[in-house]
Amino acid sequence: MTGSTPTPQNLLEIAIKVARDAATTAARMRAEGVSVAATKSTATDVVTAADRAVERQVREALRAARPDDVVLGEEYGGAEAGAVRAGGVRWIVDPIDGTVNYLYGLPYCAVSLAAEVDGEVVAGVVRNVSTGEEWTATVGGGAWRDGARVRCSAETDLGQALVATGFGYDSGRRLHQARVVAELIGDVRDIRRMGAAALDLCLAAEGRVDAYYEKGLAAWDLAAGGLVAAEAGLRVTGLNGEPPGPDLVIAAPPALFTPLHTRLAALDASGGP
Repeated sequence: MTGSTPTPQNLLEIAIKVARDAATTAARMRAEGVSVAATKSTATDVVTAADRAVERQVREALRAARPDDVVLGEEYGGAEAGAVRAGGVRWIVDPIDGTVNYLYGLPYCAVSLAAEVDGEVVAGVVRNVSTGEEWTATVGGGAWRDGARVRCSAETDLGQALVATGFGYDSGRRLHQARVVAELIGDVRDIRRMGAAALDLCLAAEGRVDAYYEKGLAAWDLAAGGLVAAEAGLRVTGLNGEPPGPDLVIAAPPALFTPLHTRLAALDASGGP
């Protein structure tokens, strides 16, 4: 397909194969034993040798399939959106989303891979390393888990909503996020904090949680899971009309979006460090 204009389905087919192979490598390396290779933003924000090995594998596979494309990854960086030629493809990869879960052997971590064209994510796959569950989406093509169409929650009452969120690694940010949760928890059914943003978005996509929000997501946290969520019917935005991004991501069914957004804005969920 080099030199041709790929369809979202073309790109998804590549993404699925690459992500499955990457998840197999991650699972094997976890079974063999992993350790911390480095830290990033803080001493608790870890990188394992598997994160780096998996991302290298993904990059090599994408280079073989589509050598003219560019890659943005969590561990090795890459081209920003503005540096990609018009009509070109940028792949966005999180080799192991939920690295701390992976390090501790908790079965909630995933390979996340998305394809972006002209600044729009058009295809994405999220594969749970531990369970093999796999969520996919193409723009306009709906969201799917293991071949079955998924739709978001039909819940209409925020007080009955199970809401997922996550915390950052900086202690100051966590404290601010904890204050937001402490105020929000009385307004919802309950809170879940599971530690992998891409999977949280996918669970929201099929109503296994009703909504999700988090501050601090990078492109690789959001790209594939955000498309899955949007294609399942969730509104995926930031606060006050802003696009979803590092300041805040809210993913909620239409009936829950306004009350959740209003409450998060009042609680300054995008504030703090």
